[in-house]
Amino acid sequence: MSHPDSSLSAARRSRELAATVGGPAVDVLVVGLGATGAGAALDAAARGLSVAAIDAHDLAFGTSRWSSKLIHGGLRYLASGQLDVAHESAVERGVLMQRTAPHLVRAQPFVLPLTPLVSRGQAALASAGFRAGDGLRLAARTARATLPPPRRLSPVETRHLAPALRPAGLRGGLLSWDGRLTDDARLVTALARTAAAHGARVLTRVRALGLTATGARVRDELTGEEGEIRARTVVNATGVWAGGLVDGIRVRPSRGTHLVLRTAPLGPLPAGLHIPVPGESNRFVLVLPQDDGRVYVGLTDEPVTGAIPDVPEVPETDIGFLLDVLGSVLDVPVHRTDVVGAFAGLRPLLDTAPDSPSAGRARTSDISRRHAVLTSPDGVITVVGGKLTTYRRMAQDAVDTAVRVHGLAAGRCRTAALPLVGAAPQAVLAAVRAPRRLVQRYGTEAPAVLALADGDPRLAEPVHPGATVTAAELVWAVRHEGALDACDLLDRRTRIGLVPADRAAALDAVDALLAGAAASGG
Repeated sequence: MSHPDSSLSAARRSRELAATVGGPAVDVLVVGLGATGAGAALDAAARGLSVAAIDAHDLAFGTSRWSSKLIHGGLRYLASGQLDVAHESAVERGVLMQRTAPHLVRAQPFVLPLTPLVSRGQAALASAGFRAGDGLRLAARTARATLPPPRRLSPVETRHLAPALRPAGLRGGLLSWDGRLTDDARLVTALARTAAAHGARVLTRVRALGLTATGARVRDELTGEEGEIRARTVVNATGVWAGGLVDGIRVRPSRGTHLVLRTAPLGPLPAGLHIPVPGESNRFVLVLPQDDGRVYVGLTDEPVTGAIPDVPEVPETDIGFLLDVLGSVLDVPVHRTDVVGAFAGLRPLLDTAPDSPSAGRARTSDISRRHAVLTSPDGVITVVGGKLTTYRRMAQDAVDTAVRVHGLAAGRCRTAALPLVGAAPQAVLAAVRAPRRLVQRYGTEAPAVLALADGDPRLAEPVHPGATVTAAELVWAVRHEGALDACDLLDRRTRIGLVPADRAAALDAVDALLAGAAASGG
């Protein structure tokens, strides 16, 4: 039975936490509220199962907010012979773009500049790859209107789409298309709210202290109180932290780093860039323009050893590497002082290599992006591996396994055709009476966000000078998206916090808004 209310708030959290801890057993307890965990909560709830989903921090606190913001069609995996992963990626990209989240995912053009560093043989190989990628689109039944075909560009066309490129020796470019997210953390928020609309209890700031097949010992991180959540099955969807809760899970974290630049040093960028890494055949740095005057530049794919931090740090070596690759194609150099922010994410790659010194030195870029669903001896289901694009299929496989192993009475998976909160066909989205930027973040709910300022015009103002985010969006996040504090607002419901200077400029306004919400009980 569908629950009508998708709004997440502090009041709802308190109410549902009290009903869950020490209460009757739920069918499914999901631990971890990144894309895969929120997706599993939605999948299970949409099948008619009772669901509680917990996270020690916030929605999208971990890897799911540190991605490239791209929904990949699987070309990289096709090149490495992982045909099943490539096809699965293309299928899931089509699901997101055409059915479940067309407001959050749209087509993004990319130019691969054919500079003197790209040989004619490399250019031919890349062109063949893009054509193969278009074949993946066709096999996945994604409409040509959704993703246009790749083609060769003249030097003039190439510089029109990427004016910052160095003209000397430029032979043209290769144009391709892929899916891009408005914001990965917003996708997770939409998943969690859609799960809540189907009756799932979405509980942030609830840490799992230990898991068994029949539930978890948990602690409310806001009060310190501990208790038990009982469940008929437990799904561990904690990504790179999965091995800390279930014995025998081996994850090889891989770090992806992105720089945040202002648009000014690069000039207008109608398209993103694929920049080949000099000296490597199938590795690229991506330059992805955003709608808020920023540009993301990434990524590296480096193995990570040692303890896994809550928030990964960005090494200066990664920053230097990315600036060097940028410098190989740009007419005007980008300096270290132009880097206004940086972020790193850890991908939870499943370690299936044998225990040996040489295995430990294997590059994480060579590890399969296949996901796995593992059942521990006592019956805890763990889903690990994969990537953001295939979160829905990972969630489906995890819930399928939970239903089968524990004999739950559940319907079939519905999420391939289940629109997320705010989603609608493109023709409907185009008619929404709200600024395009808001429609790409809130979909059909954009007018409701705008309407918050009707009674208080101050809410229509930016949260700091030069910002695109308004105070109304922060109020919406507190009332409907489960934001509990300034970090939730600055670092996940919006991405103001990616630039430390912007974060500092907005902090006073955010604190004042939260104080007002607390005083009014909103």
